[in-house]
Amino acid sequence: MDIMKIRYPLFALLLTATSLLSPAPAHAQTREISTSGELLDRVVAQVDEGVVLQSELDSQMTLISQRLIEQGVELPPDSILRQQVLERLILAEIQMQRAADLDIRVSDEQINGALANVASRHNIPFNELPDVLAAEGIDYGTYREEMRREMIMGQLRQRDVESRVNVTPRELDQYLAKQSERLDANAEYELAHILIGLPGNATPEQIQAAETKAQDIYRKLLQGADFGQTAVATSESRDALEGGYLGWLKSGEVPTLFADIIPTMGKGQVSEPVRSGSGYHILKLMGLRGVDPVMVDQIHTRHILIQTNEILDSESARKKLEDIRARIVDNGEDFGAVAKAISDDPGSASEGGDLGWATRGRFVKDFEDVADTLEENEISQPFKTQFGWHILQLLGKRQYDSTADNRRNQAYQALRQRKVVEQTEVWMRRLRDEAFVEVRL
Repeated sequence: MDIMKIRYPLFALLLTATSLLSPAPAHAQTREISTSGELLDRVVAQVDEGVVLQSELDSQMTLISQRLIEQGVELPPDSILRQQVLERLILAEIQMQRAADLDIRVSDEQINGALANVASRHNIPFNELPDVLAAEGIDYGTYREEMRREMIMGQLRQRDVESRVNVTPRELDQYLAKQSERLDANAEYELAHILIGLPGNATPEQIQAAETKAQDIYRKLLQGADFGQTAVATSESRDALEGGYLGWLKSGEVPTLFADIIPTMGKGQVSEPVRSGSGYHILKLMGLRGVDPVMVDQIHTRHILIQTNEILDSESARKKLEDIRARIVDNGEDFGAVAKAISDDPGSASEGGDLGWATRGRFVKDFEDVADTLEENEISQPFKTQFGWHILQLLGKRQYDSTADNRRNQAYQALRQRKVVEQTEVWMRRLRDEAFVEVRL
């Protein structure tokens, strides 16, 4: 078992979010003195009405250093890494304070559900999770609170950023057109990047300083500097402490800014700095691979639904459908006309009960199981699902190339996620700019 996946259950999600493992809440007592007079803890940053403690910083330094070593990333100088980790803690503290102001909470039931999912993904019985964590030196209570804080910050981002992001059909069409011009639609790209950030209202001097810094980093990378280590040491992106790693992205998921650059790059190549609203980016194409067409099995069905109520019980509904089926099969009545007149499914009745072509998984299992037993044009006997009683006619089966549909859906998700990432960067920078922060290192 890869315990690093247990220790960081939200790691994949946190590549596009504020990744933090144990930001403690604000402390009223900021330092303690042992009986021998030794300072046990101290404030390393005042953040509005809260603080970041030395113990938090040390704990995160240990965890992140260990993770980077296991990923094969050479550690930057301790002072550089400490600044990066402290900035992450500061950003988390700012978000937690805003979440508290908005009364955003996560219940124990929600935590239990999230932990149960973590345990399930790693084939661990939920009741054994505390023991598995303890065997790795991880306190279960602390782990629960780490999960709670991540979920709270996720809800905050959902409220402040994600709920306000919208993708219009026109944007989607334009996006797909541009992507098809620039990137191979059947390819995936493994990427990493470095961001030299700019404030929202950057002065010409700040822009020049950021560009100079980005160009200096680019030259060092060309001279052989390790990209992951450089990202940890210099990048201001949320994935800096992951070595700037963005993972494998389909063509539709590649940020627009990078889509213009990638076709000019070879595997392992580093791009020149490119400007965006959030700063200067340096991109590395780490890998490239193709994607096969997506073929799926589909069925075309129509049905008539009869729902039970205070007047019509389950047995009466079944008998009613038996009579309807006999009218269609034996007397030759038109299925579509009967469905329009009788079916209780408002979504399909107006279409003569037609449900269109559908990939497996769209309907409930009981419905699909009956469809699987039918020959083309055959009408089923009455059967029951959670929605009521049905008769079902199978109109056809086919293998369908859903590559284009998948590409459009993936493009929608990627375009929306891109907007979320961009807006989150702006939102977090604004929160940081508006907060009172005093670093006391």
